[in-house]
Amino acid sequence: MDAQGNPGDFWKLEFAVQMTCKKCVLAVKSALQDVKGVQNVDVSLESESVVVETTLPASEVQKLLESTGRRAVLKGMGNVRSQNLGAAVAMLAGAGSLQGVVRFLQVSENTCIIDGTVDGLSPGLHGIHINEFGDLSMGCERCGGHYNPEGNSHGSPGQADSHVGDLGNISASDEGRATFRFENNRVKVWNIIGRSLVVDEGEDDLGRGSHHLSKVTGNSGKGLACGIIARSAGLFENAKQICSCDGITIWEERDFPIAGPERKKGHPTYAHL
Repeated sequence: MDAQGNPGDFWKLEFAVQMTCKKCVLAVKSALQDVKGVQNVDVSLESESVVVETTLPASEVQKLLESTGRRAVLKGMGNVRSQNLGAAVAMLAGAGSLQGVVRFLQVSENTCIIDGTVDGLSPGLHGIHINEFGDLSMGCERCGGHYNPEGNSHGSPGQADSHVGDLGNISASDEGRATFRFENNRVKVWNIIGRSLVVDEGEDDLGRGSHHLSKVTGNSGKGLACGIIARSAGLFENAKQICSCDGITIWEERDFPIAGPERKKGHPTYAHL
């Protein structure tokens, strides 16, 4: 099911999963057995990999895998039809604990899956958009307007007269987390590389509001979190096990900052890891 509750396209997710024995393999298969939205699971003990065909968000599949007590890391994603049409990722950052990861996968010429998790938001709806520029030199202020190559008015993602960058709203829980997966028939991965993804402070009115900016911005307030959309690994394209520049293994990455001096292994801040 997609974020709107409709049946969605299946995609393949490739996870690295810490497995050391056949008991591990059985535990992983059991965790994904009979789960709605999962149609096929391929587990390799030798390569410590799990490939899942699913309509679920990547974060939900990861949660299922880690319910076995084993750490899981998403390494790649792809089309069940095997052809790789393009994948991208945006690492979002904002003030304080506001951060997230949003992935884009082009599963066909006309369908892009957009999947993500954002933490640190206030509960409720927040507008999310692809913006024209990937300039984060002043936070989200220089990301420009919504990506709008056709010169349309602002609207909802399923509306013909809307910006290509109009992705609608995401909903944050009482704990501040928004998890989502939806499909878009206008976004093309090859056209958005180098642009930015922005999550706003308020709800996007989808161009239906009376405010004069409604048909331009959705009247959803300033950008709270943003990130540059960068090319990402497709299925079986990421052989990484350790980062040679900082000595951090694939299993340790989530415990360190995305970038900066604190990321290096042995930094005093993370000496306990």
